[in-house]
Amino acid sequence: MITLHLDGERLTIAEGSTLAGILKNHPTGCSVAIIRPATQEQAKTGSLAISTTAGQITVELSGDHAAFLESPALVPQLLLHWHDRYAAAFGPFPSDIHPTRKPHLYERGDVILGCGGYDPARSYLLFSKSRHSADHGADESGGVIGTVVSGKGVLDRWSTGDKVLKIEAVISWADTSRSFTTSDTALVLEDGMQVVTRVAVVAQGFSPEKILTEAATSVEHMLLALQSGRFVVDRATSTHITDLRRAGTEVPREYRHPRREGAVTVRATGKAAGGVFIYRTDVPSSMVHSIVGQVVQGIELVRLAQEHDVIAVSVQPERIDLLGLPVQRAKEIALARGFTLVIDKDTGERIVVSQDPGTTLEVLAGRKATVTTAPSDKVIDIELDDAHAPVSCGIFRSITGLVEHDAGMLPVFMKFDDVVLFRPTIPTGIKINPENVPVGEAPAAGIGITNDSRKNTGLVGVRLSANREFGPTSEPFEGTNMIGRVIDTEKLKKVKEREKVYIREVRR
Repeated sequence: MITLHLDGERLTIAEGSTLAGILKNHPTGCSVAIIRPATQEQAKTGSLAISTTAGQITVELSGDHAAFLESPALVPQLLLHWHDRYAAAFGPFPSDIHPTRKPHLYERGDVILGCGGYDPARSYLLFSKSRHSADHGADESGGVIGTVVSGKGVLDRWSTGDKVLKIEAVISWADTSRSFTTSDTALVLEDGMQVVTRVAVVAQGFSPEKILTEAATSVEHMLLALQSGRFVVDRATSTHITDLRRAGTEVPREYRHPRREGAVTVRATGKAAGGVFIYRTDVPSSMVHSIVGQVVQGIELVRLAQEHDVIAVSVQPERIDLLGLPVQRAKEIALARGFTLVIDKDTGERIVVSQDPGTTLEVLAGRKATVTTAPSDKVIDIELDDAHAPVSCGIFRSITGLVEHDAGMLPVFMKFDDVVLFRPTIPTGIKINPENVPVGEAPAAGIGITNDSRKNTGLVGVRLSANREFGPTSEPFEGTNMIGRVIDTEKLKKVKEREKVYIREVRR
């Protein structure tokens, strides 16, 4: 028998067992981390954990003046000397700073090396509790030697008698080349191995006790990007791994903060806008990244992941998206998740077509969601053909709302004979190149979108009967991209010009 650890749990199995024997319900094709025994070495992260009588904080160091913090002789001298609404000062102790007599602007969380009476022999370690301008006896630079990146609530709890108990370097584990990721379930397991199968993430602002909505929109983007339970590693660098499946989507800048190991961010602008990043090491904050979560389990898998790996990921909380659901199913979700559901009409068979608020964190924080519904006979089910028209299907989802939800909307433009035309708004700069044009015949109930070879680019159409001359938008075949089919053709026959039609994507 051999012993190993599976996601942190001790497991005893027969010698010669393979990976397949211990993976239960693991997503097909997802890689796991294999860490052989005695293949880890410690590495400093550039951060310090400072334990005090009121709690622990983590400080991300900056500059060369912070080295003195790791001196064992310093800790006994760090007693809370004074505090007010702006700052708290621990000391005094001697230092070699050269104070200047002028005020500086400080932000909440700044860690400052200053002194009393402009005397370096009476230096203090100061923590800024709020944004303020003051002369703390610091050097020409202002004396900021670091930033509190976690435990900021401790700053407000310090009172007379508090002191620093311990200062330790934050340590990460840097794995050597004998550890790796694999999706080969025939791998023979060895005694002492660690196997890490998934990454668990908690969304920014979410906790059982309190829910904050400071990053609600960008968190929603992450929940959407990872709702499949998979993180596709499109790029792997020394500092992070990136999933770019949602790249090209602008996301608002919401929660800027230092990106510590295990931080999950969404990029707000640039070519990778909408991409999801998970960090392998500590890096400074960025103007174009919003913090959306933190890895709480499986960081080893993040550190070892290679480009093109697909890794299993779970996020708390699960996304709340009611669009496209029957009202009864929406009620069941509301009951299970603990929020009140306000429905505009609750008679007959109805489908949810809009939800307010639209983000999961806002629903959970307010414990309430208001939904608009439509009769089921006004909601038309469709299938999209990603296999043959992936780019055109992506454009169609974007202009109808199906990129974010299972239900979307199309405005009816014109209806004649057996043709129904829709004219959605096409964003500037979108190019619809020819793709999957009909050959021989445009099929009945097929959905087409006019490509850039014709004047009416972006026009969407459905033709209820097959045609050997024109596509669903009544354009010649070379001007039509076929993107899917309508399932509910009888419902489509009843639509009227200038009304909104709700569509629901069915995936098989």
